[in-house]
Amino acid sequence: MKINKFALAAFLLWLITAIVFAWFFVRGATTPGSDNRTAVVLAPAERTLVLSEMRTLLAAVQGIVTGLNQKDSKQVAEAARSAGMAAAADVNPALMAKLPLPFKQLGMSVHRDMDALAQAATEGKPAADLQKMLGDTLTKCVACHATWQLAAAK
Repeated sequence: MKINKFALAAFLLWLITAIVFAWFFVRGATTPGSDNRTAVVLAPAERTLVLSEMRTLLAAVQGIVTGLNQKDSKQVAEAARSAGMAAAADVNPALMAKLPLPFKQLGMSVHRDMDALAQAATEGKPAADLQKMLGDTLTKCVACHATWQLAAAK
């Protein structure tokens, strides 16, 4: 009988831990923002890292646009690939836990879009198709910036 009580207690503890982890994985470290957006609360170094990644994405967009203007599909592919999934590979799990699930989903979809854009450019897809793909991706960037703000933890 004692083993069953111990097993039940262990199971309940595991279940509570899983529920708490899932709650934080979905919600992240958020608070109401100052301008009707949701603030993601990060340590200063984490905030700097996320903003740096956003600047990398913006530089990739600039490289893609330049490549499209110059009709250089190799430059388009290289610029897009620089912001693909490989760019998101080393993210600290503690940082990822602080990001709300919709933020993570949007961010990862942008990285996947960049890989798809690089592949399409490599395959020689027409510039109009590449521009549409880029426009669809930028819609996600605008949605993210309209929804979230990054706040430094105090």
